[in-house]
Amino acid sequence: MTDLKEGVCLSAFWYSHEQCCWTSNQTTFADRDKCPQWQKWAELMTGHAEGAGAYVLNYFLYILWALLFSFLAVSLVRVFAPYACGSGIPEIKTILSGFIIRGYLGKWTLLIKTVTLVLAVSSGLSLGKEGPLVHVACCCGNLFCSLFSKYSKNEGKRREVLSAAAAAGVSVAFGAPIGGVLFSLEEVSYYFPLKTLWRSFFAALVAAFTLRSINPFGNSRLVLFYVEYHTPWYMAELVPFILLGVFGGLWGTLFIRANIAWCRRRKTTQLGKYPVLEVIIVTGITALLAYPNPYTRRSTSELISELFNDCGALESSQLCDYYNNPNMSRPVDDIPDRPAGPGVYNAMWQLTLALIFKIVITIFTFGMKIPSGLFIPSMAVGAIAGRIVGIAVEQMAYHHHDWIIFKNWCRPGADCVTPGLYAMVGAAACLGGVTRMTVSLVVIMFELTGGLEYIVPLMAAAVTSKWVADAFGKEGIYESHIQLNGYPYLDIRDEFTHRTLATDVMRPRRNDPLLAVLTQDSTTVEDVETLIKDTDYNGFPVVVSRESERLIGFVQRRDLTLAIKNARQKQDGVVSSSVVYFTEDAPQLPASNPQPLKLRRILNLSPFTVTDHTPMETVVDIFRKLGLRQCLVTRSGRLLGIITKKDVLRHMAQMMNQDPESIMFN
Repeated sequence: MTDLKEGVCLSAFWYSHEQCCWTSNQTTFADRDKCPQWQKWAELMTGHAEGAGAYVLNYFLYILWALLFSFLAVSLVRVFAPYACGSGIPEIKTILSGFIIRGYLGKWTLLIKTVTLVLAVSSGLSLGKEGPLVHVACCCGNLFCSLFSKYSKNEGKRREVLSAAAAAGVSVAFGAPIGGVLFSLEEVSYYFPLKTLWRSFFAALVAAFTLRSINPFGNSRLVLFYVEYHTPWYMAELVPFILLGVFGGLWGTLFIRANIAWCRRRKTTQLGKYPVLEVIIVTGITALLAYPNPYTRRSTSELISELFNDCGALESSQLCDYYNNPNMSRPVDDIPDRPAGPGVYNAMWQLTLALIFKIVITIFTFGMKIPSGLFIPSMAVGAIAGRIVGIAVEQMAYHHHDWIIFKNWCRPGADCVTPGLYAMVGAAACLGGVTRMTVSLVVIMFELTGGLEYIVPLMAAAVTSKWVADAFGKEGIYESHIQLNGYPYLDIRDEFTHRTLATDVMRPRRNDPLLAVLTQDSTTVEDVETLIKDTDYNGFPVVVSRESERLIGFVQRRDLTLAIKNARQKQDGVVSSSVVYFTEDAPQLPASNPQPLKLRRILNLSPFTVTDHTPMETVVDIFRKLGLRQCLVTRSGRLLGIITKKDVLRHMAQMMNQDPESIMFN
């Protein structure tokens, strides 16, 4: 569908440009991308392939197709599944930390996100498919959980399945199974025990195996950008690699700040009310500016693939337009460094413009109401910057091989510098700057490209970009979006060092109304229904009596409403004045009294409790490690109050001198 914007394959319209020319017998080596079966729109409609008229018509149809695809995508998301927009990783992180977003992993979201992701990527917008594929995989995991009661009734087990699903998602998106497991461990999951590790490993293996058997790229490779570099790297090259790391960190900071500012503006102004119009305007501008430049016209994955490529003897790309030495008698894959030709300088200009365009347009694209990933655009920015630096270093080494830095390792006529390697390192640096990944990033990059001996340059760039970006702010893009959307998420990496106690945070405070509680044997059905109607709490503590306040257990609001509804329908004699019993046995009542309602089975007899003198450091740790949503505060068995996750987050904001009311929870 990406190629459909430029032309159509006459022999089979579902073929892309490349596949269309595979079967052709008339293709020549010089014009390998031209074949009679593939026709651009202007040639098909007017019969003219060249000239200003054909260019304008192709330009117009390119924009029209892009607008059509993005309009379809945003309309489907808006009408059928509003949760299918964005990348989905911030929400998955929040869900895995113990918060529930109803419908976020439902079947409608799965269906619509799958369809609209194809449309959004092929519309040519500056977005990737990797983040949304993690969301799609988690939707699949959630659907499978609902088939088995072992998982559907146990939140902890369900979260373990979602961790494994996230690993499978990255495994499919990048063809990087081990990188997927590490990504789930480092970036997405909150609690990752050893058994989840090997189960995720198995899920990622099956995902990669399935992908390999389908062979989507038609080249028997799992990876998107397979490269084979034949030259080793040298110690002196660590300097440009680290500089690329610094660039990645700076770009990451700039992107996060600008994108969050724009998304906040979208949330607080009229702009947020017109999501369809916004997508159409951004698509229009993207298509309008992308078409004249051959590097932005093609799909971002193809662009990265070309930037990673080493220039062999068979390359027809502009980036490989070097002056060849006519009496060179070297094997094909070991071509020495050569002076750059006019094509390379031309490509450098176009790449610089493409770099500026990508940097600016990605800020406005990420966060719109369509599925949008961030991996591929970030890698594109880094790969363009890296390739430009790589060509510059290569030309310096060629023209100044007597300089002291090149003397030791770069002899004249040797193949010293591989510009494609710099593109790969730049891509890793920019991705690290935006997401703050380190270990999983390096593993994903070398699995993605097959460049195993370049782990040290990748590590150097990833660590540098993380340090530089962390100097300006600790949050990566996903944490920033979690904060912006007001999800109650306790970051496991933050340290809580203040000396406050549970009693300082719990509610009710001094002047607050009393805690809403149920008693074990003196509350009527009517009292319970009134309490449910008047409050919006998630659950209620159950005590012996209002006087003693001795805690017995905790009952969920959802279970309570269901139990009362079922009892009214199925049990005779249960009326508004019936007494609700949470005890083992209800006492024998006179026949004139209404039938009692026994709800012992829905009572949680071991709710999580802390004493009022528990340090908040311990409480925060308990909330993080167990993914709790609330915790009761007692003293000698008497109920004093309750601490919810939102109270903990407000308290942490207060300790950091922020306004606790500024944290809005949706």
